[in-house]
Amino acid sequence: MKRPPLRGDRWLWPGAVLVPALVALGLVAAQAPDGASQGAQTAGDSATSASAFAGSAACADCHEAAWDLWRGSTHGRAGGLPSAETVIAPFDGSPIQFADARVVPRVTDTGAYQFVVERPGRDAVIYSVDGVVGRGHMVGGGTQGFVSRFEDGTVRFLPFDWSRTENTWFCNTGTIEGWWNAGRLASLRPARGWLPITAETRLTDCGDWPPIRILGTDFRFANCQGCHGSQIRALFRPGEGYETEIQSYTVNCESCHGPGREHVERASAGSLGLGAAGDLAIRTLAVQSEDESLETCFQCHALKRALTEDYLPGDAFDEAYSLLLPMVGDRPFKPDGRVASFAYQLNHVASSCYLDGNMTCTDCHEPHGQGYQDPAGAPLSDRFADGQCTACHASKAAEPSRHTGHPDGSEGSRCVACHMPYLQQPQLGEEIAYARSDHTIPIPRPAFDASLGVRSACVQCHDDLSVEQLETQAREWWGELEPHDPAVRGLIAAERAASAGGLEEGPPPEVLDPPRGHPLVQIAALNLLSEQIEPDSGLAGETLGALERLAGHQNLDLRATALATLHLAAGSDPEVREFLQGNLAEAASANAALSARWLAALGFMGEVRRQRGAVVDALLAYQKALEVNANSTMALNNLASILAEAGDPEGAIGFYQASLAVDSAQPVAWVNLGIAQEVVGALEDAELSYRRAVDLFPHEPLAHMNLGNIRLREGDFEQSAVRYRAALATDPGLARAHLYLGLAYLNLGREDQAEKELRSALEFAPDDVDAQRLLRDLTEGRR
Repeated sequence: MKRPPLRGDRWLWPGAVLVPALVALGLVAAQAPDGASQGAQTAGDSATSASAFAGSAACADCHEAAWDLWRGSTHGRAGGLPSAETVIAPFDGSPIQFADARVVPRVTDTGAYQFVVERPGRDAVIYSVDGVVGRGHMVGGGTQGFVSRFEDGTVRFLPFDWSRTENTWFCNTGTIEGWWNAGRLASLRPARGWLPITAETRLTDCGDWPPIRILGTDFRFANCQGCHGSQIRALFRPGEGYETEIQSYTVNCESCHGPGREHVERASAGSLGLGAAGDLAIRTLAVQSEDESLETCFQCHALKRALTEDYLPGDAFDEAYSLLLPMVGDRPFKPDGRVASFAYQLNHVASSCYLDGNMTCTDCHEPHGQGYQDPAGAPLSDRFADGQCTACHASKAAEPSRHTGHPDGSEGSRCVACHMPYLQQPQLGEEIAYARSDHTIPIPRPAFDASLGVRSACVQCHDDLSVEQLETQAREWWGELEPHDPAVRGLIAAERAASAGGLEEGPPPEVLDPPRGHPLVQIAALNLLSEQIEPDSGLAGETLGALERLAGHQNLDLRATALATLHLAAGSDPEVREFLQGNLAEAASANAALSARWLAALGFMGEVRRQRGAVVDALLAYQKALEVNANSTMALNNLASILAEAGDPEGAIGFYQASLAVDSAQPVAWVNLGIAQEVVGALEDAELSYRRAVDLFPHEPLAHMNLGNIRLREGDFEQSAVRYRAALATDPGLARAHLYLGLAYLNLGREDQAEKELRSALEFAPDDVDAQRLLRDLTEGRR
């Protein structure tokens, strides 16, 4: 059956967002090191080698008590290799029934754990379970997930999760956002959160189908960083693929203490000193400052932006991660710090216990066994024991019922019942329990909480009463409720004004830079301001002053975001430019972590403008990003992508080439350069670019698909089929690769294989008229 070949896809670089011509505005550029890869580009490779780690077993001999506590803790039992001990989900051969598939979790005769995916008319696909994440420990909703090692060297999450709380298989129905999807799945996934898998669920409803989210940090992939285990890195090896290092699927001692091999070796040799700092050859957590202690936990228990791809514990945290940049271009928290979408425990820094005191995680959580303790380290009976609070708030312990309004010993009389209620993560929906204790430690405010869409502590126990009744009762007991922090009140007012279209000059200065300080409010206020301003439109004097003060803040995230906001809003003003230039010169010479954040913040501001269609403003943001770092492959690639979208392939070629001159090991940049070269008719150059991408990453699906397109247009159906199969081996969700492979098989007379591929194409793109037509013609021709 002969068919004219269809035109190939046009795949674009992540976050296609661009600027027209680059204008040199004279700032001092912080040059990236040779070989720096795409992304925020801080200083080079991890300072720590995987060989510097000894593993938790090496700690047992000398630290037996702590090791025994850890071994029985939720960290020590966080996951592992699949076994009868680690797996809580039923791998008994009972199928997970989808509307269009049957998935069989099974254990083979050799003890291997597997998922067998069976779909009508197609070959079964077997995924090995190579790692187990979670064991359903968490009180607010315990779950377990599974990962599999793929041919390209990545370790990816599978879309079949188990809820111990609900006793059911479920999957995340949200689309995994990112350029890798190229919009092809958006219409299939309604993003309804976590849902039980039923006979009405389609396999493509699951956000991890096909598997794309990896363990380890790599800017090409959706990823879970290194948190679901210990010492996890996804390392790209040009010419080979990925090497995923995983020391353990538990959270081991060195995840907190840093590399311990030298410490173990010196202890064994009797050469450990007890004098000057560093003699122990390991991080001593007992002498950390408040924020250093928090950062140890925030390595995993916080939303954060990766600034590098190869962090290991022991590296400088602030050079690898930003804690506040996730709030630039997004709003994961409510104005008072409560979770608005999905987050971890970073909102601890919005609590009065942090802002007015010096509370850290270990003031309540015993770090080795994950039991509970008071701030003095005295053990507590359980997570609900009042000693965590009354150790500091002693007056509340004298007559507890007078303070709580509930009978002594009742559930409602416990401090955490009212001040740290379990709240379901809103982004996940309501069907699968995943509630976490509210670490903002708020005062119950029934009416205010309801206005934010928060199910307050009062409602959780008294759902038979209206919000008005609960508010009246609260005021009868406690009188006028303690007002919010002034910065919180200001942010609430500013967000409401912005929603009503009345916030023309951004939040007031006292919210941007409050005398008391409040990092979550300040970064939210900066984000709100950056959303409101037009590039180079200028700023009111008070706002300008507040931003310049924040530009000297000790918190690098606040400082960098203030500088990026100044840069975007008033970067053409001579006085502001001089101020920016001084800060950029300092960053270039002594503070790479600052310039990395500054660059990233401008990128997020550009992306927000692209998403709302303000293309010119988005272009200006990326121009300014290049002023911060002229070698930023992130900015160069986005410039190229927007030029390509705007119909200027020659300009796109120039920027892709500039990006590849900085870092030639970018397979996707080579693919996109090839696409632009095809558009201008440079077909031989395009094919060379695609082949360069494959040379760098033999599993590069987009390069294989475009090479297949070339062969298909030339009528070389055998070789085109080889390329499409190579693309689909890595990314089976490429609907057009399935379509073109089906077309190649039609031309080769392999109708059964063609039908399978066309049905696969329609699985991922059900509205594709080309696939529909070919499948209809094929099936009608057989009648």
